[in-house]
Amino acid sequence: MNKLKWILFLAAMVGMQSSWGAMQNPLDLVRETSSQVLAKVTDRKQELNESPEKIADLVTDIIVPHFDFKHMSQLVLGKHWRKASDTQKTAFIEQFQTLLIRTYAIALLNYSDQAIEYLPLHERADTTEVTIKTEVKSSGAPAIPINYRLRLNGGCWKVYDVIIDNISLVSNYRTGFSNEIRREGLGSLIAQLKKKNSKVTQ
Repeated sequence: MNKLKWILFLAAMVGMQSSWGAMQNPLDLVRETSSQVLAKVTDRKQELNESPEKIADLVTDIIVPHFDFKHMSQLVLGKHWRKASDTQKTAFIEQFQTLLIRTYAIALLNYSDQAIEYLPLHERADTTEVTIKTEVKSSGAPAIPINYRLRLNGGCWKVYDVIIDNISLVSNYRTGFSNEIRREGLGSLIAQLKKKNSKVTQ
């Protein structure tokens, strides 16, 4: 997945704040909170460029409470999750979460006012999973579809996958991680993620 798509994903997604709730319309919540965060990012652009370390904290404050990292980790590891020890599961969730936060933080530095169109939501009122469809548009370039998959968890909507231009974040990581696990084992993958995450975000 190229850097531009990560940038567009973050620009549309990073604003999942405390207004998310089980009884509220997910489409309205995505639209409203994304608009709030994009305004904040724009207002703090110079500050964030001058102090990049603040970006990871910003992403952590906004995204961690509203992503289901445990469920994402289960989906990403697939059959390897069932074979993992409790210690390995906890370690993987921690390192995978840190990896995503660092990725989003880097992308946030490159946000440049792309327009976001939110498509109508057609779901049953009693559904426990929804897909929010959007299109991100840049001048002179084709629109990029970005779909967010959410499920109810603990009475709140939580994001567990993002599909960018028909590429699933979960599936993308699952393929790469599965290859590494087959070669070196889950312990090696966790160690590699920990080493990568220990480096300062550039």
